[in-house]
Amino acid sequence: MSIERRRTGRLVILSSVAVLVIGLAGALWFGARLHAERADNATIAALAAGQEVAVSPDAAPEVLFARLHFFTYRDRLDEAQPLLNRLAVDGNRPLAVASLYDMANARLRLAIDHLGTNDIDPAIPLVRLAKDGYRRALTLDPGFWDAKYNLDIAMRLVRDFPQIDVDGEEIPPEAAKRLWTDLPGLPQGLP
Repeated sequence: MSIERRRTGRLVILSSVAVLVIGLAGALWFGARLHAERADNATIAALAAGQEVAVSPDAAPEVLFARLHFFTYRDRLDEAQPLLNRLAVDGNRPLAVASLYDMANARLRLAIDHLGTNDIDPAIPLVRLAKDGYRRALTLDPGFWDAKYNLDIAMRLVRDFPQIDVDGEEIPPEAAKRLWTDLPGLPQGLP
């Protein structure tokens, strides 16, 4: 056998081994990815079923959204806020819109609960935060009809009035009287 044939044979064997190693690495990567996705799906399913599951801060955005949704429907907004902050800047626009909308709905729901018991003081800031969330969601997705509708409801609860600009002047006591309340009442239907 000539030296040339031996080299060619070795090259064929080495290239076959290299292809086999690359294929094995790809299969391992795909298997690990599949395992991670199954674990994420199990976590999402557990959260949707109402089980409190700890989630890593560097988890997939979908898992973070499921955790945020879990918190908002249990009125644990302080725990949901860091997740919202992360999802809103993560770069996944549909999840950012859904997160902003979900949190705004939770705040509006809490505000309406307060109004139902005639507890107006904590309701006003909740409605204002809800309006801000709807506006931010609409900035990312201007055609999001549900956010437009809920923003309209929130706008009827607490109106936004223009602020008076006073350039360093002191406001006289008679100007400080409120001519209307911030909270006109619960909307009962169409205008």
